[in-house]
Amino acid sequence: MRTRVDQISDRIYRISTCIPDIAPGGFTFNQFLVDAEEPLLYHTGMRRLFPLVKEAIERIMPVERLRWISFAHVEADECGAVNDFLAVAPHAQVVHGDLGCQVSLNDLCDRDPRPLADGEILDIGGATLQRRLIALPTPHVPHNWESHMLFEQETRTLFLGDLCTQFGDGPPVTDQAPFEAIIAAEDLFRQTSLGPAVPATYRRLADLEPVTLAVMHGSSYTGDCPTLLRMVADIYQERYGCGTPLLGQPLPAHKLAGSD
Repeated sequence: MRTRVDQISDRIYRISTCIPDIAPGGFTFNQFLVDAEEPLLYHTGMRRLFPLVKEAIERIMPVERLRWISFAHVEADECGAVNDFLAVAPHAQVVHGDLGCQVSLNDLCDRDPRPLADGEILDIGGATLQRRLIALPTPHVPHNWESHMLFEQETRTLFLGDLCTQFGDGPPVTDQAPFEAIIAAEDLFRQTSLGPAVPATYRRLADLEPVTLAVMHGSSYTGDCPTLLRMVADIYQERYGCGTPLLGQPLPAHKLAGSD
């Protein structure tokens, strides 16, 4: 296996390992490093990938500088190596949604995690660099009750976790909408919990108007991100039957700082 490092936005790096036998053309497992005053790693990879991911981080900065570790939900490819990273980065702390901390992470992590409320801001930039991450709970989307995303406001990078999964070993980042590849991956893996929150969540994320989609499996995307997210929402509603009303259960608010 080969692990590569590519910059996909200002001071945001994609660390990618392709495992060939999981899907046609292989399947990438991607982590994202935000190099700021308080660096953040989004996804750790599985435990067996820890040496490769650690070495990749050290091409950019000493791994001991890591301050925050986050991920979308509790699965091996998202956070299997979390305690390995806590062991080598003495000041690092897991940051996740309230629910994820309550359900799993207060017990699983070797150091207590920091919970974030819906819409809460994590400022990792310090005095000289603007880097503010907004907490986005996305329960059951694409799966797992505690699913949670982060949106970096300065670069408008949305860290999607398993949303917009694609198979194959494509380019690190593309401006060509991977719409067909996203649908092909859903048809193959059936990884999404097909409930009414799915299209609504995709549309809520589109309303953030992201510029870059940091995709965990597949190429990141820098084209018309809101349109792509809304197109995928339509497919889940029309093809997969996720159109039932939410029956009075609202989505998380996802309020940006300074909004009413």
